[in-house]
Amino acid sequence: MNIIVEDLGLIDYDSAWKLQDEYATEIAEGKRKPTLLLLEHPHVYTFGRKGNAENLLWNESQLKEKGISTFWVDRGGDVTYHGPGQLVGYPLIPLVPIRPDRSEEEVSDVENENIRPVRSDYIGYIRNLEKMLIGVLMSYGIASGQIKGKTGVWVQADVHSKCPRCKPEDKQKPAKIAAIGVKVDANGISRHGFALNVNPDMEYWDGIIPCGLPEPVVSLEDLLPEPPDMGDVKEKVKEAFYKVFEK
Repeated sequence: MNIIVEDLGLIDYDSAWKLQDEYATEIAEGKRKPTLLLLEHPHVYTFGRKGNAENLLWNESQLKEKGISTFWVDRGGDVTYHGPGQLVGYPLIPLVPIRPDRSEEEVSDVENENIRPVRSDYIGYIRNLEKMLIGVLMSYGIASGQIKGKTGVWVQADVHSKCPRCKPEDKQKPAKIAAIGVKVDANGISRHGFALNVNPDMEYWDGIIPCGLPEPVVSLEDLLPEPPDMGDVKEKVKEAFYKVFEK
């Protein structure tokens, strides 16, 4: 597929969202190669198409005190957190052949998610993102996997049982370490993507019910003797991403 990777560093959510639109349009027009954006965001809660405001637990005063922005966006899923120390990846890649013969009505339907370009490819894409992240975690000696009927990557209770900050009751359950929420636009270009918890301030998950599911959330820092270097994690993600998607 010949994918290029851009490291945007720390960038505010709105700017990255607009950049996705710009790049995806260029990719659809053949003016840009498929692109993977790697970045971190300032503190932000985002709600996807299935977002439920009741899953935001902190009030306006608390959000202001913590410096948290909120956005309602066009990806799949409910509410999630992004912040410094979390590696976010936005793959902008064509999942299906572009069909220039689509009518304006068809295009509008896809953008509104009434229909989706080749659903099997959409689901397969999500599974491949999970596979890629599982490979990254394995490179750190961390066993992880998928949970049937859910989207993301989890570690089993025995893997995070020694997490120093985790509540005793949470150590009995699988814990989520990476979240995924995506969109496929009218041209078959993927938007949004994945978020891997490297060493973020985990307190910010107390302000939401992540993805509407009351379950433990962990980071690489919780599972390793020393927190990994973000640059090293990015390199491992690049390697794993190419392995899965460069076909």
